[in-house]
Amino acid sequence: MSSKEIDESVVGNTRDVDIILNESDLDRAIPALATQGFIFRQAAGVTMFLDGPQAKARDAVQVIFAGKKVPPDYPEPVPEIDQYAWMDQSKTLPLDRLVKMKLTSFGRKDQVHIQDMISPGLIDSTWIQKYSPVLAARLQQLLDDPDG
Repeated sequence: MSSKEIDESVVGNTRDVDIILNESDLDRAIPALATQGFIFRQAAGVTMFLDGPQAKARDAVQVIFAGKKVPPDYPEPVPEIDQYAWMDQSKTLPLDRLVKMKLTSFGRKDQVHIQDMISPGLIDSTWIQKYSPVLAARLQQLLDDPDG
């Protein structure tokens, strides 16, 4: 990631943690995460990893499969993970794909996360062209009223 894409003042913590996996990689992820104490569960159509035997599903790391619509009525699928960027020592999606995920789900938390990227100038009106008309309209809404 470029230095412009990293602004420590907007880094925040959230209980809601998602990971993107290729569905074909799930069988390898289960034992890898188990070595770190995570317990694999599938419940109510949600694939997740609990952070230990006493963990609750609401605190789990939710698995989102690349290229799939989650849920099926979302306007676009989760981005593919064929590209990545380095942040510290971790791989992450390029910023435009992370923003696409947030625009696709567009819950209140997602909107706030995007607003947090708008305020320091990480995202601006030039980003509109990167997205489909539905997602572009959502981004324009946030650009027009960045404070919600």
